[in-house]
Amino acid sequence: MNKWRAVVTILFVMPVVLVSIHRWLLDKSYTFSQESVANVALKALDRGLNGTDSFDFILEELQRQFPGHVVDRSQTRWIFINCGAWMGSAMIVHASITEYVLLFGTAVHTSGHSGRYYANISDTIVSGTFRQWKEGDVHSTMYTAGDTVLHDWGEVAAVEWTPDTWMLEYGRGLIPSTLVFALADSVFSTTDFWNIGLLLYQYGICLCAELTTNVLLLLGYAVV
Repeated sequence: MNKWRAVVTILFVMPVVLVSIHRWLLDKSYTFSQESVANVALKALDRGLNGTDSFDFILEELQRQFPGHVVDRSQTRWIFINCGAWMGSAMIVHASITEYVLLFGTAVHTSGHSGRYYANISDTIVSGTFRQWKEGDVHSTMYTAGDTVLHDWGEVAAVEWTPDTWMLEYGRGLIPSTLVFALADSVFSTTDFWNIGLLLYQYGICLCAELTTNVLLLLGYAVV
């Protein structure tokens, strides 16, 4: 009897919790926006910078536009990510419970499954080409430098990167939920537990930096 009572309680509570989280995500204010992040990448392209040449400018521009919300270059690093059979490298420059910003790309050809997230993700390409084949479509779409690729929450696609494709990525939603997919291949396929530690450590560094900034702002201090 107690077991069934627990099951009924969980079945009742979980939808309430999920709806509450979704409502909170819709109503809360955010530091970044899809447009503001994409414009930083486009600004780099307008200056004739692309690919790896654009990274320093993008990081400096993000720090200028969002003071205190983007970590210094010395606080982050490139980390391999294995997901859905594809492999790339990411540099996380901002992370919180509901947002992240990172540079992402690959030096080799790679393809696989996009993942299905409780988050909206946008990628603005600064070099190379990216192909997306969305669930339910019979044709894929090719994106090149200057294009912004959208991956809305709940969507899934087959994805493909050509060598030396690099992009600036922004995610908004329940970010910890995306880590399940981000870490799955490293746990069950590559068994690269060192890399798992690096990714979680870097996420933690960015979380602590963002928490510190928000506390300082709450106390009335200027953040530069």
